[in-house]
Amino acid sequence: MKFPIEETIIKRSSIRSYESKKLSTSDKEKLMDYINNLSNPFNEKVNFHFIEKGLEPKVEKLGTYGIIKGATSFIGVSVPDSEFGLEAAGYEFEQLILYATHLGLGTVWLAMTFSRNEFMSAMDIKKDNLFPAISPIGYSSEKKTIKERLMRKMMKSNQRKSWENIFFKNNFSSPLAKEEAGDYKIPLEMLRLAPSATNAQPWRVIKEKNMYHFYESHKSGASKEDKSIKRVDLGIAINHFHLTTLEYNLSGRFEKIESKKSENNEELNYIISWISE
Repeated sequence: MKFPIEETIIKRSSIRSYESKKLSTSDKEKLMDYINNLSNPFNEKVNFHFIEKGLEPKVEKLGTYGIIKGATSFIGVSVPDSEFGLEAAGYEFEQLILYATHLGLGTVWLAMTFSRNEFMSAMDIKKDNLFPAISPIGYSSEKKTIKERLMRKMMKSNQRKSWENIFFKNNFSSPLAKEEAGDYKIPLEMLRLAPSATNAQPWRVIKEKNMYHFYESHKSGASKEDKSIKRVDLGIAINHFHLTTLEYNLSGRFEKIESKKSENNEELNYIISWISE
């Protein structure tokens, strides 16, 4: 099912307070149908897991460390431990979250603030799979808790890095001006608005002729877990970019350019490129 991408990206926000009621049968069916038709440009298999409180006893004790209030339904994502598994998880899960937003449902990415082992057991996720994130999914409560207001303020949810800190031309020393992006100005802006863990925005893009090279950015000495989360974040950002190119009928393809990997350093990892046609 198609829905307005740019409008939905701008509309989406993180919801942590929910009405304590189950998803309607209609909304649940729409979500399941949409999941069955998801795909990603990394050609990785992504698995989704849906659970509801009140239907399964083992779900009742699942915890989110007090971050989420009132939610009765959760969706999790798992992937094989493969080259692009985490990017694919971010890509498809964000597309599902955008669709849920279009349906009027509330969601929020949770990468660290949930009892991972308990959710993994409840969702019957294989131990050799990666389990990067979950999201509550339901109907937003009009009344926001004090904790939710503090969380938004602490994470600076409404702030985004400026263009010159994210987008570059030919190399990382030359910021890309908006007018130089041409038809890709809006896809890049939608990428800039993507959500990320602690609002870190760990994506960098270099425009080179008709190509856009995507990099994952992290602090020197970052842990394996931190790098993994940022790979998921990059998948989210690439989803925003790609869906917007499709909405604006901009043709192209994703391709991994092996020579670009030589540019990797302690703080930047090349992931993939978009080649416009």
